[in-house]
Amino acid sequence: MSVAEPELSVDFFAGVLGWTVIAEPGGSFTGWVGDRLATHVVAGEEGWRIFFGGDEPRELKENSFVDGGRVLHGPWAPPPRHGEPCWVEFMSGEPDDEYWTRELGWETRPGTEEFVLFTSARHGDPRPVAGRLKTTRSPGWQTYFAIDDVAAACAKVSELDGRVLLEPTTVPTGLIASVEGPHGGACVLLEQPKGWGGTWSS
Repeated sequence: MSVAEPELSVDFFAGVLGWTVIAEPGGSFTGWVGDRLATHVVAGEEGWRIFFGGDEPRELKENSFVDGGRVLHGPWAPPPRHGEPCWVEFMSGEPDDEYWTRELGWETRPGTEEFVLFTSARHGDPRPVAGRLKTTRSPGWQTYFAIDDVAAACAKVSELDGRVLLEPTTVPTGLIASVEGPHGGACVLLEQPKGWGGTWSS
């Protein structure tokens, strides 16, 4: 996450998501769930940045990147725990699905004009890796975090001076809410996903 106030932002999300926060060199911070890195918070204005696994590092469209290294989260990682990333979705008014399938080697599972499920067979059988929603609100990649109780998390967001942008509601992925910290960093909370992508994982 790239925000103007890294320390204040990581403290807010740690309060909501239960991270253990570690101060890193250069004024950045990491948020951990047990021994797994959940986020790295740095100074900037870009919001959440998404990294996909690949053979060599490179920049993609819409605040997303390819990088190497050990997979921490995703369809081939252990099931997400409270506070960990558990899904990503691309929001766009003019989707370009061919760009993502070409650049990342994904395929699309037949869906509707409004929603497409991206799948990958990078490590074996095809699994859902991301979604795409056609919409004019909040363009770009949305990051989802696993949460034990969405209603309780929304109450905590309000208590810590954040905003609940979308009250708890059930969508095909599961029970979600959209929230934003007082210093930026809007994200989506997904209640008790059994795997990467919630109901899409089954």
